[in-house]
Amino acid sequence: MEAENARLRAEVEALRARLRALEAAGASADAPRQQPDGSSCTAAAAAGAAAPAAAGARPSRAPPAGFVSPHGLTKPQAERYSRQLLLPAFGPAAQARLCAASALIVGCGGLGAPAALYLAAAGIGRLGLADHDAVEISNLHRQIIHSEARAGAHKAASAAAAVAALNSSVALDVHTEGLTPANAADLVRRYDLVIDASDNAPTRYLLSDAAAATGTPLVSAAAVGTDGQLTVYCLGEDGPCYRCLFPEPPAPGNCARCADAGVLGPVPGVMGVLQALEAVKILAGVGKPLSRQLLLFDALSGRFTTIKLRARAPDCAACGGGGGAAAAGDAAGGTGAQAEGPAGGACCSGRGSGSDARAPRGRMRPEDVAAFDYAAFTGQAAHDGAPPPLRVLPPDQRLAAAELRDRLAAAGLGGGDDRDGAANGASSSGSGGSGDSGGAAGCVLIDVRPTAQFGVMSLPGAVNLPFDSPERFRERHVASVLALASCGAGCAALAAGAAARDGGASGYGGAASATGSSGAAGAAPRGAAARAAAEQAAAEQQRPVYVVCRRGNHSQLAVQELRAAGLREVFDLAGGMEAWAAEVDPAMPVL
Repeated sequence: MEAENARLRAEVEALRARLRALEAAGASADAPRQQPDGSSCTAAAAAGAAAPAAAGARPSRAPPAGFVSPHGLTKPQAERYSRQLLLPAFGPAAQARLCAASALIVGCGGLGAPAALYLAAAGIGRLGLADHDAVEISNLHRQIIHSEARAGAHKAASAAAAVAALNSSVALDVHTEGLTPANAADLVRRYDLVIDASDNAPTRYLLSDAAAATGTPLVSAAAVGTDGQLTVYCLGEDGPCYRCLFPEPPAPGNCARCADAGVLGPVPGVMGVLQALEAVKILAGVGKPLSRQLLLFDALSGRFTTIKLRARAPDCAACGGGGGAAAAGDAAGGTGAQAEGPAGGACCSGRGSGSDARAPRGRMRPEDVAAFDYAAFTGQAAHDGAPPPLRVLPPDQRLAAAELRDRLAAAGLGGGDDRDGAANGASSSGSGGSGDSGGAAGCVLIDVRPTAQFGVMSLPGAVNLPFDSPERFRERHVASVLALASCGAGCAALAAGAAARDGGASGYGGAASATGSSGAAGAAPRGAAARAAAEQAAAEQQRPVYVVCRRGNHSQLAVQELRAAGLREVFDLAGGMEAWAAEVDPAMPVL
């Protein structure tokens, strides 16, 4: 092998030497020769052209022919993308296809940011950027296409500015209205490929349907927490659409959002770069796209896993054959169905003129997409913003932030920041010591936010009892709150039962230890005994209970459960911790 490499290197050097010799000879032949009078041959030739009969004039030479460019790339393009042109697996022909192609990116956030930058850097001809949101400071740890200087600017416009600064030769379309059922199909059909960089179920179904209705390949990814996933829909005859795999939408409670669950910044970066890679492969006609494959990424272990997906479903309400659009609408509960799936493996550049003849892949038609109610189908809003405020409690059971502040101060809760005391349900004022649950404070403060949010910041003296659902809160936490709110004989058994179920975590152990010192220890009650103990504790309530959450939604549901258990004096903070930060403590961070 070493001998073969040496022979090849010698041949390369010989060819380079030959090329240099030919270039030198050509330069010598083209160089103007000096005439006896000091003028050049070029000047003499010009004089000869004016007077061809003049003796000794040298005839003019024809200019050398231009370079041959079978791939059609210009000099700037060839030089800019030279490192890709040198790849045997890519080359000038693939680059030319990419330069003639177009792609639409829906969502200019954590996924769309790296996808847009790398597609522009790779040399895509035209790029559409669609979003409806504005840049926020909390975006910048992962949405690297934006900057502090552009905080408050429209995301699509901010992304376009960054792309233009990176590669001014890319034609840009900025769609600030985002994607809606009314414009989705018309928008998608203008491009050769679509990248789904959205963050909510309604947009995923909408974009998938539009791709199926227009025959457009769709590269879809998701990232939340420390995990990501990627696949290609609507590519190839057997490629499934999103509805093929998920005919029914997930429950809203099962859809984690970055704003609530969090996300490690580089994770969407990795997935967005992989989306750009899949788009380049499809548009340039190289490699094997991830159609019928789901790529999973575990960031904490550094592991990539590929799962094989089933083929396109013949009876899919969106891309299946037969039945018509009406049947698709009936199957999905509306006038049209949703789909997202792969369709073909060949290069698709040049199809984004808006007048191409791409056909729908199945039942779904553009008019069906426009008529379908995706929010109603998924039970979610088509954005990653805050959920709509709930109104389930009457006004007299809700407190404004300033009123809660005054009540906490009057009850001796909120004067300090004793987190150890808070973990045990004790007053942050440090005046406890009687052994009562909640220390000597005259009230109980319950924070039902997730433990991770509670760990970032909380109110002094608060006990963290996370609210997942009404059922889980009822089963796991109501007994603890009853015990904290009263000092009667039935409370110790209730608290012991709560601690036994929860292992003493997140407020249970504190309630149990605080009430246990009253001398009423024993086995956790069950069945009728537990109900009787709960009724006794509710009847003996001696301190009011205040419940807080992030925005004032889960706190209302928790109050409902507590009042159903018999507590009378229990209230929630209207607007949650966001209202507290806005009205009481502006220095407190808002997550």
